[in-house]
Amino acid sequence: MKKSAKIAIGIFCSVLVCGGVVAARRILAAKTENTQTYTVRSEIYENVIEIAGTVSAAKSQTLKSLNDGTVIGVYKNEGDEVKKGDLIVQLDDTEQQYNLANLDYEIGVARQNQTAGKLALMQTQRKSLLRKISDRKIVATFDGIIASLDVDPGDYLEAKDSIGTLVDTSFLTAEVEVAETDVSKLAVGQTVEFTFPAAEESAEGYVVSFPAIGEVTSRGATVVKAKVRLDDVPNGVLPNFSFTGRIKITEAENRLVVERYAIGREAGGAFAEIISKNGNLKKVSVKIEPYGLDYVRILDGLSAGDELKAQSSAEQSGKMRTMKRGDSKKNAKGGNTKSPAPPSPF
Repeated sequence: MKKSAKIAIGIFCSVLVCGGVVAARRILAAKTENTQTYTVRSEIYENVIEIAGTVSAAKSQTLKSLNDGTVIGVYKNEGDEVKKGDLIVQLDDTEQQYNLANLDYEIGVARQNQTAGKLALMQTQRKSLLRKISDRKIVATFDGIIASLDVDPGDYLEAKDSIGTLVDTSFLTAEVEVAETDVSKLAVGQTVEFTFPAAEESAEGYVVSFPAIGEVTSRGATVVKAKVRLDDVPNGVLPNFSFTGRIKITEAENRLVVERYAIGREAGGAFAEIISKNGNLKKVSVKIEPYGLDYVRILDGLSAGDELKAQSSAEQSGKMRTMKRGDSKKNAKGGNTKSPAPPSPF
């Protein structure tokens, strides 16, 4: 046999083999498409805004001296609970007490001499002295806990020296950033779920307020800073502890979803084919709505766990979308001014 004939036979055989492979792949793909199934499943949909931050005490008082002086008494310790008006630290007020006693004596003399004008002036001076005596005391301005206290009798304090902090932890607050795209969902009173690394269980609070103006962060993002509050504080959670959380816009709901390839179209309606346990098919009408790119939400006609026969394949649907995008570009180049109809979501 001539060499050229052998080559021709070889090429022919190769073509037959390649053709057989392609045909086999097509048959396999068709079988795969015909046997592809999808299961209707239930998932919980949560409409929330994710937040994070640190909590602050309801109230905070910096304990500091209003005047220079020597500490003669420290009546509370760090961690003590105090009531509004409780004396915490006393500065030496000997000079102020002497001046007050001397003035009271002069007021008594003025009353005896019936010098009304001078008496009124002395009464004003007495109020000033009482204020100076009061300023020698550091007292609690609200009910709370002494978070820190660093002072001892004999210490000399200068005016404005800070010696500790008093906090009210009856509730905690936080300022959180909400992206501008989520601000329209916010409302005062919405439930806030707090999760603390320092606590095993989450806690529920609520949105207190948010401003009517946004601001730009150092990252260049536009946000609104909302104030949230937590009344039921978990054990072990203290001011300045970090948390993550979620502002609940609506209550969580169960939704039935399935891949859109399990849904077919006919006569303007949608249908699905349920595969029974014995392998039989039951065709049912369904009501659906889009749910992302590759899924639909089942509104009526199906139940969770239903196994459905595929009505189209994901691969072919992807190819069709690609072809239609290409056709649109081709039409634009050809000068067709009529916009092509948008591709069906199925």
